[in-house]
Amino acid sequence: MTQSHPRISKAVIPAAGLGTRFLPATKATPKEMLPVVDKPAIQYVVEEAVAAGLDDVLMVTGRNKRPLEDHFDRNYELESALEKKGDEKRLSKVQESSDLAMIHYVRQGDPRGLGHAVLCAAPHVGSEPFAVLLGDDLIDPRDPLLQRMVEVQEQRGGSVVALMEVAPEQIHLYGCAAVETTEDSDVVKVSGLVEKPDPADAPSNYAIIGRYVLDPHIFGILRKTEPGRGGEIQLTDALQQLAADETIGGPVHGVVFKGRRYDTGDRGDYLRAIVRLACEREDLGPEFRTWLRRYVAEEM
Repeated sequence: MTQSHPRISKAVIPAAGLGTRFLPATKATPKEMLPVVDKPAIQYVVEEAVAAGLDDVLMVTGRNKRPLEDHFDRNYELESALEKKGDEKRLSKVQESSDLAMIHYVRQGDPRGLGHAVLCAAPHVGSEPFAVLLGDDLIDPRDPLLQRMVEVQEQRGGSVVALMEVAPEQIHLYGCAAVETTEDSDVVKVSGLVEKPDPADAPSNYAIIGRYVLDPHIFGILRKTEPGRGGEIQLTDALQQLAADETIGGPVHGVVFKGRRYDTGDRGDYLRAIVRLACEREDLGPEFRTWLRRYVAEEM
């Protein structure tokens, strides 16, 4: 019989990275503000959190990230100009981002890895379970991954990670989980984790993607976690301790995701994500798909 656990209401979005893979575009513009069709990537992530019922959002930012705050704030001059023009459609789009959620900000003054970024959220989160959403992974709203993860955490307690099967030769790019099956086909129990293993040493081809629902005991572990791979405090290392000892903060489970995921973490996948999303848009898709077919036929 499943046990009911406290309702989750808070989401943490680490957004302090330098975006070096997108230089020079990110020299003065945060990578989270790069547009995916006509919305910045970070807005898709906030919308996903809100759709899962998490309307208290903390962004962990760093230097040169002020445009994030401006985007989710009101722009009275722009709104007034659009209102005077009678441009209700664009006015609605401008106001949408500022009305999405209650958004808070904290700075990660010393960028020491994802684990350290999550630790920066401790004063805001307190003793509640919470979600972590990474901005490089955009999850299609038609495939509600985070909602399923919240449901699993509320039923089973502990922490929940999002997993996706990848080709064995790609597992070195991800955190990797050793898993055991459960009575639910899309839920596994995580018995161990390793950050970016050599394919020959990987315990499975289940890769951790950028969604987590975490028990607050993770903060105590992160405070004691030494820098790991890349000289950074790795969230995967802290989760490994939770998986190894359930008495600390409950078990670790994984939700196996088989839906649509758009990886904006590198330039090639970023471009592919834009094309896929543009093709699926009702207002852009028909004309854009026609052009794309003609382009491919003529140029390829």
